[in-house]
Amino acid sequence: MATAVQTLDLSTDVVALTAALIDVPSQSHQEAQLADLVQAALAGCAHLSVQRFGNTIVAQTHLGHSERVLLGGHLDTVPAADNIPHHFEGDRLYGLGSCDMKGGVAVALRLAATIPTPNRDVTYIFYECEEVAGEFNGLQKLADEQPELLEADLAILMEPSNAAVEAGCQGTLRAEISVNGVRAHSARSWLGENAVHSAVNVLQILGSYVPRRPIVDGLEYREGLNAVAINAGIAGNVIPDSCVVTVNYRFAPDRSTADAKAHVEAVFAGYDVVVVDLAAGARPGLDRPAAAEFVAAVGQAPAPKFGWTDVARFSAMGTPALNFGPGDPSLAHSADEHVPLEQLRACELQLRTWLA
Repeated sequence: MATAVQTLDLSTDVVALTAALIDVPSQSHQEAQLADLVQAALAGCAHLSVQRFGNTIVAQTHLGHSERVLLGGHLDTVPAADNIPHHFEGDRLYGLGSCDMKGGVAVALRLAATIPTPNRDVTYIFYECEEVAGEFNGLQKLADEQPELLEADLAILMEPSNAAVEAGCQGTLRAEISVNGVRAHSARSWLGENAVHSAVNVLQILGSYVPRRPIVDGLEYREGLNAVAINAGIAGNVIPDSCVVTVNYRFAPDRSTADAKAHVEAVFAGYDVVVVDLAAGARPGLDRPAAAEFVAAVGQAPAPKFGWTDVARFSAMGTPALNFGPGDPSLAHSADEHVPLEQLRACELQLRTWLA
């Protein structure tokens, strides 16, 4: 059992702070306890104005600088997999959210509390419900209701990126491809037409599909079009008259949502295609001065972000946005999720040097 966390000490080492955050359960829709702790800890910082919207905390400096940067991190995690409380193994910290993304939240909290006079104004946002449907996302709610709080010259999301810059993000589309047949008793199958058997043509299209690898703002993105589910059949003695293959298209940010939808419809021409989920990607934006300056400060070549993150929300508002945080993104949501201690400290140092 995890020891109940009563307060967050933002003056402590980033490793200890990450461990404390892990030990506060905050599955999506259940972030209230952690939001309470974050709000109370930041309220003690005289240089910050602190506001709360649901379980999203916004803290800002108001020093009159000509430039503002936004640092964001989500408080929620996926459901636990017997990985609370935290534990250490060598130079790694294990536990739910250690990688995605309580390590990044700890870095941002440390910076918020310990840099009273940054060289540019800063907005820190610790938000709810990133791991579930977009309608619940704390950033989206701010965009809808308090968009002025998201205004910045550069947004940095503390998503796990191995302590390096991952720029932009892929868009994502999910569609249902329907194949029809004729129902019949399975003992007299010749009287029907099996929709599941006919769906092999859809799978062959997917199997022979060659995804693009376009260069976008100097970074190579890799697309993918894959089946993620097949649904058919109503009983063990009935020939199915319908089969639905759900496909997921991850597309590079040089394509709009309309382009992506048209592409999938073209690939499956002749089939009934229904798009059930669609989100735009985000171009890297590395040509924007604020982004270029941060990349130069990090001192490593940026990589493209494979997957969708909230940088797309900022891109839609015209704000360049980057992913930069501790942890290997391939470990996110895994039972053995962990973060290297070195990356926690490196991310804090790089951002501290840039801001201070």
